[in-house]
Amino acid sequence: MSVRDGTPRRWSPVPPAGQLRTLAWGTLANTVGSGLWLAGVALFLTRSVGLPATSVGLGLTVAGLIGLSASVPLGHLADRRDPRSLRALLQLLQAGVAASYLLVQSFPAFLLVAVLDALLVAGNLSVRAALVAAVAGPAGRVHAFATLRAVANIGISVGAGLAGLALAADTRLGYTMLVLGNALTYLISAGLIMRLPPSPPSPAAPGTARGAALRDGRYLAVGTVSAVMASHRVVLGLVVPLWIATQTSAPRAMVSAVLVTNTVLTVFLAVRISRAVENAVGAARTMRRAGFVLAVALLIYPTSSWFGTGGTITLLLLATVVYTIGDLFHATASASLSYELAPPHAIGQYQGVSGLLTGLAEAVGPALLTLLLLDVGTAGWVALAVVFAATGLAVPALTERALARTGGVLARQPFDQVPASPGSPVARTRVPG
Repeated sequence: MSVRDGTPRRWSPVPPAGQLRTLAWGTLANTVGSGLWLAGVALFLTRSVGLPATSVGLGLTVAGLIGLSASVPLGHLADRRDPRSLRALLQLLQAGVAASYLLVQSFPAFLLVAVLDALLVAGNLSVRAALVAAVAGPAGRVHAFATLRAVANIGISVGAGLAGLALAADTRLGYTMLVLGNALTYLISAGLIMRLPPSPPSPAAPGTARGAALRDGRYLAVGTVSAVMASHRVVLGLVVPLWIATQTSAPRAMVSAVLVTNTVLTVFLAVRISRAVENAVGAARTMRRAGFVLAVALLIYPTSSWFGTGGTITLLLLATVVYTIGDLFHATASASLSYELAPPHAIGQYQGVSGLLTGLAEAVGPALLTLLLLDVGTAGWVALAVVFAATGLAVPALTERALARTGGVLARQPFDQVPASPGSPVARTRVPG
């Protein structure tokens, strides 16, 4: 099959013409800005604004934690309003906040802008999840999530490459162009999103409250376990680069090689892997698989310090390939569970809770995992591998309990005997012709 006949290739991140493609273009524009900002924020604030690096780190950490408080309220608002218009509005506000970094000249001003930015970012993620569900529908939202994840990796890579021009110039003008470029991508993304048709909210169930998701203990249990496993992102983004630089004989360029390997594999495998997850039961099994695969990667990484340069490079790349597959298993399963275990009328609110839990795990991850993996060493890697394998094993039972709470069809069948949903790879093999 090809993109031309309306069906995307199984490996391709490019969706067919339609609403998902429009959303993908919006995501591409938005994430080009993300790449610009992620690559340039530290140097802009230290080299151009003149803030101490410690102040920048403190401010971004505080802002990130405060920003998480917007996840659930704005997710709830997306359930009661058109998520398309709400996301476009948030991105217009983000454009203004992004541009206002140019006015920052002191730490208090930086902290104010960073907090506003973080609140909008966290809220926008919840609204985006509701919009993806509205655009793709129950049968296609996990595939859509994987597609947008692949597109986002492309966008971030392009943005990071463009940021290199500003960083190389190391001038106020260069940093100004970086900031304005980031703001411009929000405007472009908002314009593309408004090309989508409006999405009227689902009718609310009687007695639905804003904090209902926070009181849903079974959903919280699944989300917490998934969030613990989500800390693996800190391993690749922070710990592995430091490990390469301080604990191995590999050249520093291997940091880029590892990140590029992860990005390329994500672009080409995200959509394909998403096709294996058709419902909550399949997602729980995939999460269990993710725990084991990530554990294997964590056992390979520390062995890279045992060999010479050639062996180290080989093991680092091998571990990254295994890690990326585990990462994609986790991302796909996490997205599916966060959707499938949420009431249809409260997708945004429940997605907000999922984002809140993941954000908290990622907030404590840098300090905890650098201590565990870099200071403790091999024993720390082994301990984290055991944690990931154990959390993956816990997901099927927790999911079964959450399905029993929903009272759905899946809850009334043995967990290991739930049939594949129509259109799944398993179901298609049973249909003649």
